[in-house]
Amino acid sequence: MRISGPFAATFLIFGTLLSFAQAAPVHRQKVTRQRPIVVGYFPQWQLYADTPYSVKTLDQSGGARLLDQINYAQGFVKDGHCSVADPNADLNTVFTAANSVNGVADDPTSRFRGYFHQIQELKRKYPHLKLLISLEGRAADFAADAQPAVRRQFVRSCIDTFIRGHFAEGIDVPGFFDGFDIDWESPQQEDAENFHELLREFREQMNAVRPGLRLSIAVGPSPRMLGGVDFRSIIPYLDQVGVMNYDYAGPWMQRSGFIAPLFRDPTYPGGSIDRGMNDYIAAGVPAHMLLMGMPFYGYGWKVPEGDNHGLFQAGPGLRSEDYPYHRIRSMKGKYVLYRDRLSHAPWLYDGDTFFTFEDTASLSYKAAYAAKHRLGGVMIWELSGDTSDAELLHTVHRSLNRPPAWYTFPPDGSPAGGPQQTVRTRSAEAP
Repeated sequence: MRISGPFAATFLIFGTLLSFAQAAPVHRQKVTRQRPIVVGYFPQWQLYADTPYSVKTLDQSGGARLLDQINYAQGFVKDGHCSVADPNADLNTVFTAANSVNGVADDPTSRFRGYFHQIQELKRKYPHLKLLISLEGRAADFAADAQPAVRRQFVRSCIDTFIRGHFAEGIDVPGFFDGFDIDWESPQQEDAENFHELLREFREQMNAVRPGLRLSIAVGPSPRMLGGVDFRSIIPYLDQVGVMNYDYAGPWMQRSGFIAPLFRDPTYPGGSIDRGMNDYIAAGVPAHMLLMGMPFYGYGWKVPEGDNHGLFQAGPGLRSEDYPYHRIRSMKGKYVLYRDRLSHAPWLYDGDTFFTFEDTASLSYKAAYAAKHRLGGVMIWELSGDTSDAELLHTVHRSLNRPPAWYTFPPDGSPAGGPQQTVRTRSAEAP
């Protein structure tokens, strides 16, 4: 889930929820979770990739056991109801013994197959793993479905489909999902009251079915992107706030930059993750409910002028697609790896083409930041961008739980000190 319109392919409970009866007030006390969590988005559309991404791939990489929660992207929001977004991917595709989590081929006569069945097998293997459905749709559809006249019925349809598990005629799998991730990008001033009431309605109906279900929202890098939303008033309904800390720069811009800078270079305009997290805390979101978004992909530009090793230089973006980390990791040619001293953010440049992305060094630094600042954890967009051995996911999990003691974190706005060239070079073909 991404902020930028052209690339919106389009980001736990942190404490024990108090059990309370259906008629009890929805507001409840939050208790800080002791350990930060790792949340990853599973990309439904990657079934159709040249090399399809499977649940077994996630498991065999060693990444599945490191996750606390999967947000399944996606469920549709449209015309006043929730629905399964892609029945072929979610329910119908037959997985063979070779690409099934449990090594058993799907029964072709069963109606419950596809990614949903594979994730069911993954949850059986890892009982601690929670699963949320990420509800995604156009902002106009969310705004229409949050209107008072239709709000209750809309939420009821979401509950019936994904919590009670009425996925399709003849397919009933209650208890499969453990809650919702609401990805409304983004409610504005005129939507603020309805957004509040929509979250209240979700919480009340969820509690009536099964207390302890999780409710998350995905939000932009700054609370200013949700104009008029009173975060203090909606926090009692939520378990987590996932901040989409990526797409600070991308190929829709005519200048190269960092996709997800932890700190800001004061000589160039733009935001930073550190600034955004502090702004959300100032707006009333407890730190232990915040999830820092981490991109497992990057972007590129053509930057024929070599000033500053291609960083913050004018040039057209490579707009055809984003680049998963595993593709950038394997790129060859005359690329040189550079790294920003302040944020540890990497980039590649060969004198003509520039790539911004995240790697093990930058993500380790970010995960340690999340741990030091007692954030709720991190959320990854999205899991298929990692390598076959889950290089990034292992790095994030390790640094989040055992942050290197030598890391220090300057305040946002400290001088970046300019780019630092490493001794490392790469050799393979350019994309």
